[in-house]
Amino acid sequence: MPERKICDDNNLNLQMLMKANKITSCYIGPQISPEQFIAEHFFLYLAKGTIHAYDGNKNYTLKPGECCIARKNHLARYNKEKENDQFEKVIVIFEEVFLKEYQRKHGVKASGHTSNEAFIRISENELVPNFIQSLLPYYNNNGRIKDSFADIKREELLLILLQANPALTNILFDFGIPEKIDLEAFMNHNFRFNVAIQRFAYLTGRSLTSFKRDFEKIFNDTPSRWLVQKRLQEAHFLMDKKGHKVSDVYLECGFEDLSHFSFAFKKRFGFAPTQLSDQKKKSRV
Repeated sequence: MPERKICDDNNLNLQMLMKANKITSCYIGPQISPEQFIAEHFFLYLAKGTIHAYDGNKNYTLKPGECCIARKNHLARYNKEKENDQFEKVIVIFEEVFLKEYQRKHGVKASGHTSNEAFIRISENELVPNFIQSLLPYYNNNGRIKDSFADIKREELLLILLQANPALTNILFDFGIPEKIDLEAFMNHNFRFNVAIQRFAYLTGRSLTSFKRDFEKIFNDTPSRWLVQKRLQEAHFLMDKKGHKVSDVYLECGFEDLSHFSFAFKKRFGFAPTQLSDQKKKSRV
């Protein structure tokens, strides 16, 4: 029977589990995209460390022993802090295919979502830590679990969550797609998120073709050029007026790596970002 990998870096807050299998972090379900976009709903339980997240409107913080649902079709940026050089979490993915099968099996129906937040905190529930501990018998020595068991455990967790938080039904089983919204307002608010143009198009309720057409009518530029210039302007402002570090700014403004940011910044302003940062440091002395 095929197996699904469910471990990645550092895991459960259960010493017995760590001693038995030496599993550190784990997830159940398909791989999560590394981009700043939540493509599928997922459950996150934090055992050690701290997670700070931002969805464009609100900041969230998750501490050890806390858990939440991250909602699909939302932009999100994460920052994790280790505790004693450890960061331990459990992630369970609830992709649409799995949820539709669960809905067919259990007859659940959504009646409209109740919140627009990207992260829905799960209230304290003793069944959740018990579920985390119950994962232990399903691992083999390689930190893997068979697909059939993974789906059973996902269904078990979903039953626990819906029983304790009935309002999640309206979130998890809403299979609608984003409606057409104000493109200009959305882009001016969310340009800092490092996602593909296709994601921006989807989130504004447009095909890629109509998104590009509407974008050029509004901004008189292509999305790619506009995003780079907008992010560079924001980076310059944050370093010049707010005193932010170069190492923080390039990520905060949506650039993938420091070298690309430095190259684009120097091309746009005629000097390297480190020169501006050093100049601001001297002026404060």
